[in-house]
Amino acid sequence: MQQSDTIAAIATAPGSGAIAVIRVSGPQAHDVVQGCIGGRVLQTRLATLVRVRDTHGCVLDECVATYFAGPASFTGEDTVELSCHGGMLVTRRVLERLLASGARPAEPGEFSRRAFENGKLDLTQAEAVMDIINAGSDLALRAAQNQLQGAIGTQVAAAADTLINVAAHVEAYIDFPEEDIAPDTTDTLLQQLDAAAGVMQRLLATADEGRLLREGIRTAIVGAPNVGKSSLLNMLLGYERAIVSSIAGTTRDTIEESVALGGLRLRLIDTAGLHESADAIECAGMERSRRAGAEADLILEVADVTAPRVPLELPETGAHHLLLLNKCDQPAHPDWEGVEAIRISCAAGTGREALEQAVEQLFLQESGERDNLAAINTRHRHALQQALEYLAAARAALTSGESPEFVDVDLRAALDSLGSITGRIDTEDILTRVFATFCLGK
Repeated sequence: MQQSDTIAAIATAPGSGAIAVIRVSGPQAHDVVQGCIGGRVLQTRLATLVRVRDTHGCVLDECVATYFAGPASFTGEDTVELSCHGGMLVTRRVLERLLASGARPAEPGEFSRRAFENGKLDLTQAEAVMDIINAGSDLALRAAQNQLQGAIGTQVAAAADTLINVAAHVEAYIDFPEEDIAPDTTDTLLQQLDAAAGVMQRLLATADEGRLLREGIRTAIVGAPNVGKSSLLNMLLGYERAIVSSIAGTTRDTIEESVALGGLRLRLIDTAGLHESADAIECAGMERSRRAGAEADLILEVADVTAPRVPLELPETGAHHLLLLNKCDQPAHPDWEGVEAIRISCAAGTGREALEQAVEQLFLQESGERDNLAAINTRHRHALQQALEYLAAARAALTSGESPEFVDVDLRAALDSLGSITGRIDTEDILTRVFATFCLGK
């Protein structure tokens, strides 16, 4: 990718719609668009009605053009956005005209990459753009928005800033002994290292939550045959996804679907009924049911409130567990009197709100403060774990009185790991901090 190029691409999803947006970005963005609209000059941040014409002067489309002069744009460079009519053919023709006028097709992710390279976004914010697009629940969207606003990058930068201070002091003591720099006490440096480690550990604690937000809560619906597992799946989805029958063994394989429940996204897995059977196919289905339960984040155990209570053998797992008593529109069997459970009726369509509240209570209360939610992804977790390992090594070297060179090596490695999260930490910052802090050589 060369930022001397001017790039163009359709920014809206494929297909027909009322409006499609074409984005042009680069040093010649204004001139490229100007050549397609009859030389009309666009004013910065002023939406202008224009006609895009082909090389013969024929009108291709009537669009609204908005010009953003760099660096005050998403990419940090001159950008023009054309809002065209949303037909696939007309949009393609307008894009072809822009490409013929000097732009080139943008590569996947190139607009966001230019925003990163021009300092408009760090890597965590660039990742948040895709998280916003792919968000499957209100909570996932909120977390992505917080990340786009810098919730993760700010905390990483704070930890890095603390480490840079420590590294600057260590390196000044190593490299400039003639300046008579008094080294900080070991306790002071250890306090700073512990403060940085605390920030990283708090971010690491959000890793599981980040997985649930991005991938959804893996939810296994289990129970005996004919208790209403498939009916529950259909009720939550709002349409008939699974076949419902009074014949035992109708569901023989797992069925997976996603549903938004409250602020969360659940990956529902309807499983075969668990019971004694000599049928090889049914047994294979039940084995998949047990495996789904073992791998789940949440188990919804469905039972028939009108039938006697029969204990269900569930796999030992760390998953959350909720008992749902179905068919509560009918008289209950005495075995279920006083049993704590969520009472539903898939036939009558009742109990969804109670289930929603129970799921939110399980997963949202664990997450702490919702307004400041910042959940890391797998890449962030790996980098933070590496940084903490290097930090532990630096701490051990410091407390054991080893040469400061060993402390410095581990500190720089920890900074490199943090830098890989945001893409913005340069170890040259340490040298800058040395001179700014100690005024060496005057």
